Amino acid sequence: MLPTSTSRLRFREMVDADLDDVAAVLTAPDPIRPNRRERTRADAQHWIRWNRRNYADHGFGLWVIETRDRRFVGDCGLTMQDVEGELLVEVGYHVHPTLRGQGLATEAATAVRDAAREEGVGHLVAIIRPENIPSQRVAAKVGLRLERRVIKNGGPALVFGADL
Repeated sequence: MLPTSTSRLRFREMVDADLDDVAAVLTAPDPIRPNRRERTRADAQHWIRWNRRNYADHGFGLWVIETRDRRFVGDCGLTMQDVEGELLVEVGYHVHPTLRGQGLATEAATAVRDAAREEGVGHLVAIIRPENIPSQRVAAKVGLRLERRVIKNGGPALVFGADL
């Protein structure tokens, strides 16, 4: 399963050669969450391995998103997430800080949502920290609505979701 390309973006599986680009996204300072634990290059290596396992185990994961001329933008895709003991399919998106605010996350997440629907995913969620207003806006633009508040990974989170 791979989402259909959009007018500006294409998707592909993450590979080890993406380490520098993935690290640039994951280790960038996060103005939304300035107190978040600083991520490292080793975290980026783990991220790539985790996504490679997800492709093998589930047929999906977070895919690299890049421009039509192959410029790295970030990642966007589907992962399985445990929310209060329930396994849910989540759409996730991470865009390089220099490319934020251009609608790229929304464009990618829309394509991923459509691919999830085509693959028979019945319900899609996005798990977002309360302070991450830009991510909440992306979720709303792709048709997800606030369903509940939970504690996830040691902190408060909002679960946005929709039946597909």
